[in-house]
Order: sequence, then structure tokens, then C-alpha cells
Amino acid sequence: MVLDPVGSLRVPSPRPAPGPDRYVSRYEWREWYERTLGWTLAGGPPVRLVTGVTFDVLELPADAGAALLRGPVVTGPVAVSGRRMRFLVAPGGAEELDGLLDWLEWGGVALDLAALGEGGSITAPAPPGLMPGRPSGEVPQGAAVWLRPPEPGCEAFLPALPVTGRGTGPRTPRGVVGPDLVRLVAAAATECHRARLRRRTPQPLALS
Repeated sequence: MVLDPVGSLRVPSPRPAPGPDRYVSRYEWREWYERTLGWTLAGGPPVRLVTGVTFDVLELPADAGAALLRGPVVTGPVAVSGRRMRFLVAPGGAEELDGLLDWLEWGGVALDLAALGEGGSITAPAPPGLMPGRPSGEVPQGAAVWLRPPEPGCEAFLPALPVTGRGTGPRTPRGVVGPDLVRLVAAAATECHRARLRRRTPQPLALS
């Protein structure tokens, strides 16, 4: 993932899967989410992932998300769809967003930062390296794709609120502190604000 000189996001095409067939059917696509990851799907097409069950989603402009990914804050799986980037967080995280923004003194600031929780859904990105019905492996314009793909069991270590007496964030099997929802929201708010200021600042003319 890179930014071009004017700051627009260019999403790299996922690597094609090995073998003669480089695409998956819609059925196989659903199978990957339901059987491999154990996630809840909504009706389609397109296939949609239900939020508020296994995970919630923190959603922000793609340029702000790209800057966030370059920073030191630990995240869970991340997807991009068009001009929006989606960071998966622990269930219940969506309900905490407004309170966290107030506590972090971002309340009332136009950030274009939103969250999806119970009752919501997002378009399911293609499984890593595969595109449905596209033997060439090309990504259709604006299609949802994973930038940091999920793995089985990853939902146990999604960004969450600190647990009292256990440091910040969930802990991995090796005892390493995992992503912290407070740190993620703080960084996301900062990058959303910076991105908004950049968009409002006139760009210098390119001289040939």
C-alpha cells in the first residue's frame, strides 16, 4: 500500500493463489468466512460480514487510515473499501467510541470517524489472494480488500479497552500485550484531524 504524490491511496492487488485456478466462487468465499474464521454473514450478494458479534469496526477516511498504519499503534485486521478504511476492534468497541473521543478531548470535532457495531454489517473483502470470478486475480475498482488479513482466532486479540489489573489491551498466548482500543482511537482521531487539515490546505502547483 502506497500513497501517490497528491496523497490518494493506491491499494495493491492481492497476490493470486497458487495453482491453475486463481479465483473462488461465491460459495467458496462464504465457506472461508464461515468455516475457516467462524464469522457471521448476512445475506448477499455481495457477501456481508455482520458486526457486533465477533467484531466491531472503526471506520475512517482511507488517507487517514494509511497514515495510521504507518505509525506505531498495534492494530487487528484492516480492510479498505473505496475511500474508507476499516479497522476491526473487539465487540462493544463501537459503543465506546463517543465516550472515548470525549475523554480524549476530541468530542464535537468533525473527524469523519465512525464505528459499526450491533445490527450493522460491512461488505466482505475477498479472501487473501483471491478474487471471485476473476481468473487474472485483478481487483475491481473500489472493491473491498484486506490490507492486514484476519487469521483464525484473531478475534481474541482485537483492540479492546484495557482490563483492570492486567495492563493495556488483551494478551497473546505468549503474554505480549495486544492492541489497545484507547490508543487506536486516539491515533485514529489525530490522523483524521490531520487528513482533514491537509485536504483544506491548497496544494502547491507542480512546475515543469
